[in-house]
Amino acid sequence: MAKIKTLTVIGTRPEAIKMAPLVKELEKNNDSIESYVCITAQHRQMLDQVLSLFKIEPDYDLNIMKDNQDLWSLTSNILLRMKDVYEEVKPDLVLVHGDTTTTLAASLSAFYAKIPVGHVEAGLRTFDKYYPFPEEINRVVTDAISSFYFAPTEGSKINLLNSGAKEESILVTGNTVIDSLLYTVENHKDKFNHLGLDNNLKTILLTSHRRENFGKPLENVCEAILDVVHNNPEVQVVFPVHLNPVVRKVVYEKLDGQERIHLIEPLDYAPFALLMQSSYLIITDSGGIQEEAPSLGKPVLVLREETERPEAVKHGTVKLVGTDKNKIIDSVQELLTNQEVYNKMSKSINPYGDGLASKRIVDFIKENKICKQNLKLF
Repeated sequence: MAKIKTLTVIGTRPEAIKMAPLVKELEKNNDSIESYVCITAQHRQMLDQVLSLFKIEPDYDLNIMKDNQDLWSLTSNILLRMKDVYEEVKPDLVLVHGDTTTTLAASLSAFYAKIPVGHVEAGLRTFDKYYPFPEEINRVVTDAISSFYFAPTEGSKINLLNSGAKEESILVTGNTVIDSLLYTVENHKDKFNHLGLDNNLKTILLTSHRRENFGKPLENVCEAILDVVHNNPEVQVVFPVHLNPVVRKVVYEKLDGQERIHLIEPLDYAPFALLMQSSYLIITDSGGIQEEAPSLGKPVLVLREETERPEAVKHGTVKLVGTDKNKIIDSVQELLTNQEVYNKMSKSINPYGDGLASKRIVDFIKENKICKQNLKLF
C-alpha cells in the first residue's frame, strides 16, 4: 500500500515550536507516512534556532524574509512560491498551524492546487476580525479552506461546528505546544542561561510583540514595569526584546539601563522554556505562552483585551490585563503580595494538553488513510 504523503509548512518560530513534535512523530511513522517539510522563513533567525533544537532539516526553504516586509508582499510571495512546491511534492495532505500569514497563504495555495489541508490548532476565535490583526482572519479563512481540523480544546471544536465543519473531520488533540514544552524542559536542562540574574530576587518574565500593541500600548507596558520594579526591590524583570525594530525602539528608549531590568536578545526555545520555568510570573501578549506557562505552574498576565484562548481565563491560569498601566501595576502587585491569589493561578490545571497531541494527530491521519483517493470529506 502506498504511503500517505504529507507536507508540513512552517513559517515562524512559534509555528516551528508547535509543529516540531508533529514533524518528529510523522518521521517515526515512516513505514506508512512519507513526510516532507517546507519552511517559508517568514521568521529567519528565530525559526532556524528551533529547527536546530529539534534536529529538523527542511526539504524546501523558500527564504522569503525581507526587512520591513508588508502583509501584501509577504502573502503574495508565499502564495506563489508554494505553488512550485506543491507541484513537485504532490502531497496527499498539507499540514499548517495556527494563524500566521504563512498558514493563510500556504492553505490558499493548497486550495488552488486542490490539495486537502489539515489545520493544527484549529477553531480558535476572538470573533473580532481586527483583533488580533491579522491573525483572526488568517485562522478563520484557513478553517474555511481546511478539510481536517486538529482542535486543541472542546471549545475550539464547538467554534468549528458552529462555523459548519463536519464533526467527523474534527479531532480534539490538546495543543502540540505542550508536547514541545514538556520534552524540552525535561531533556534540555543543560541549556538554561542564568543571564546574570540574582537568584534571591523574584523574576518577572515579560514579552511583547503583537502589532496591536505597537506604539502607545507598549509604552504603557514599559511604564508599568518601571513602576513595579521601583516599588518592589525584591523583583527583577527579564525582557527578551523582539527583533522587530518598532518594538525595539520603544523598549530601549523606555527601559534600557534601568536597575533590575534585563533587556536581552530573543532566546532559543530551550533557554526560553527554562526561563519560564524559573520565573515567578509572566507578563505577555503571546498566545503560545498562555498555553505553555500553566504547565509549569506560572501565573500569566495577558497584555490583551481579548483572547482566542478563553479556556485559560476560565480555568484561572491567566488573567487579561490589557495595556492599561494601572491595571498592569495592580495585577502584578496582587500576585506579589497575595499568596492565596498566586497559588490559585499557579496551581490550576492546564486545559491545553498532556503532551500527546502530536501522536493523536498522526494516529488520525493513519487511521483515516488520508490521501486523495480515499478522501470523503474533501
